[in-house]
Amino acid sequence: MNILASSPEERRSDRTAEANAPYNSVMAIEEPSILQHYMRIALRWRWIIIGATIAVMALGLVVTLLMTPQYTAASTIEILRESDQVTSFEGVERETSVADQEFYQTQYGLLRARTLAERVATELNLIDDPEFFEMFGAAEEGEEAFQINNGRFPAQGRAQRQRVAGEVLLDHVSIEPTRLSRLVDIRFTSPDPAFSASVANAWAENFIESNLERKLQSTSYGRDALQRQLTDYKQRLDESQRQLVTYASNQEIINLPATSEGAQERPIVADNLAALNSALSEAIADRIAAESRFRQAGSAGSTAAALGNTAINNLRQRRAELAADYQQLMVRFEPGYPAAQAIQQQIDALDSAITREESRVSGSVQAEYRQAVQRESALEMRVNSLKDEYLDLRRRSIQYNIFEQEVDTNQALYDGLLQRFEEIGIAGGVGVNNIAIVDLADVPQIPSSPRLVLNLLIALLGGMLLGVAIALGLEQLDESIGDPTELQRRLGLPLLGSVPKVADETPMEALLDRKSELVDAYLAVQTNLGFTTEHGIPRAFSVTSTRPGEGKSTTALALATILSRQGRKVILIDGDMRSPSVHQLAGVDHDRGLSNFLTGEDALESLIFKMEDLGVDAMTAGPIPPNAAELLTGNRLSLLVDRLLVTYDHVVVDSPPVLGLADAPLIGSQLDGVIYAVESHGIRSTQVKTALGRLVSARVKVFGGIVTKFDARKAHFGYDYDYGYGYGRDAKTESA
Repeated sequence: MNILASSPEERRSDRTAEANAPYNSVMAIEEPSILQHYMRIALRWRWIIIGATIAVMALGLVVTLLMTPQYTAASTIEILRESDQVTSFEGVERETSVADQEFYQTQYGLLRARTLAERVATELNLIDDPEFFEMFGAAEEGEEAFQINNGRFPAQGRAQRQRVAGEVLLDHVSIEPTRLSRLVDIRFTSPDPAFSASVANAWAENFIESNLERKLQSTSYGRDALQRQLTDYKQRLDESQRQLVTYASNQEIINLPATSEGAQERPIVADNLAALNSALSEAIADRIAAESRFRQAGSAGSTAAALGNTAINNLRQRRAELAADYQQLMVRFEPGYPAAQAIQQQIDALDSAITREESRVSGSVQAEYRQAVQRESALEMRVNSLKDEYLDLRRRSIQYNIFEQEVDTNQALYDGLLQRFEEIGIAGGVGVNNIAIVDLADVPQIPSSPRLVLNLLIALLGGMLLGVAIALGLEQLDESIGDPTELQRRLGLPLLGSVPKVADETPMEALLDRKSELVDAYLAVQTNLGFTTEHGIPRAFSVTSTRPGEGKSTTALALATILSRQGRKVILIDGDMRSPSVHQLAGVDHDRGLSNFLTGEDALESLIFKMEDLGVDAMTAGPIPPNAAELLTGNRLSLLVDRLLVTYDHVVVDSPPVLGLADAPLIGSQLDGVIYAVESHGIRSTQVKTALGRLVSARVKVFGGIVTKFDARKAHFGYDYDYGYGYGRDAKTESA
């Protein structure tokens, strides 16, 4: 049964509501992970990466083979921490860790000194050796100092050659301290193994000699300088001590000696003030306690003293017993009963005794409070007096403290200088060096460079990195749609399916073979197309692309054929009136077709022909008009679709490409929507975005996209879209 066609107004209303809405995916496609993404890039551009790696490794091999072998000799020395430094005064000595670090860094710097290098060059007689400068290519052309006369250098250029020789040695020597130890390796590299060993050994020996010379010079200079400073500081110390004693006598400042080592002297007034202040604090606490007891004395025996008094508590207990007896008698007798009267008299006597005892306790509390107040007042007066004396002593002690600090400073400086002077005298007499040679350099037997394996590994890593960089660059520059998932990821276009590339046969031959991969692919597209609308497969749609040659005409023919084989009545219209192709597939001419109807002819039967092989009715583009867009601006195409939908289940229009033409948006706006064909690895995604933007601007609904001419061998890693297309087919079937 044919489905009733919707009116053009309803189709336009649906398109207006859905044109600017986001595309809905036909199927959920999982976004690849970062690792999968980079694996796809690596596999896609694997030959670029492999080629770059091989090229760099070949270059590394050639460079390694052309390099001159270099030999490295190493001598090892031990550097001990010096402890007899002239500037290490007691009281201002730096932290040991910081001092050690500075000391060793200084020694490493001395090992790299230019003067040491020139000293080694002089000792080995390298300054006048032409072979040395030739070995390292250090002879400066045109310089008079390097002009050889009778096999020798001129004497007047010796200073310049010494400077150059020192620079050459520094360029080829390396100082390598052993971590967490006092050992230092001196390594020298040159093309001559024996020369490398001689330089390394001479470097260590000359460093020791120069260190001894510096120590002797500094010891002699330091001893003389300290001798002058000792005399000066001795005079300062004596003068400051005399000032301190004189001022203490004049101001009557008497301090008690320190009780422990490192403690300061203390004045007598301070000790007295501390003792009396402590006694005052105790007196205040006692007065507060006595005052509290005194305040409670008038509470009719409820004070703490009264409650804790044993005699009062015994009287109260006896009264309670008599009161209990009295109450028992009152149960049976009147108050005038003799026994009751006797008990009442005893109770009255006990009450009088309790009152007298409480009065006595209250009197003792009051007396105690008065004594506490008097003691507090006396102590407070004495403390205030001592405070005044202490403040006066503090004022008089300011200058005393200044003199005392001056004495301490001068004493410390004098003691430090005296100790340094004695140490320098001992060091000058002993002359012990803190640097020793641990191992002398042997003549190396194996070149230290070039290292073939290491260079090849570096070249391998560099080549891989270069290849990966090139691959990432090409991936960024490549805007083509390689994998079907990129249709949705890059363009936001729902994926309806992918169509394999047909190599050995024409699309028509592939469509006639119902077991071909092309038919299987379009069957999958037809299945997904059934989920694009509420009523299933759209009744009137067009197939378009960005530019010609992307497979839109084949897609339109294939979809029409697949729908026809499903028992539906389908008509294929060639809407490309600029470059028609349907008549070529059917083997007919295009003298009559779509353009005839658009120009006013209404006889549809004469414009439609039958494609017997595919079971599809078709309409050619007709005679090519001067301007196809003008024919499509009217309502004749909508009228044609409405009339055809009365007879046919589906109307499939082969639309012109989008870019540069207005035909495709005009055709799509008068149909239910369009299906967009994108050639795999054939067009840039930016061009497709531009074309889709034109369709959206024209309020054309895009059902989804089809990736055409898809080659699984060029696809990225992780997508096997060709799986299932050839299932069940073998070589015998294909050849049949």
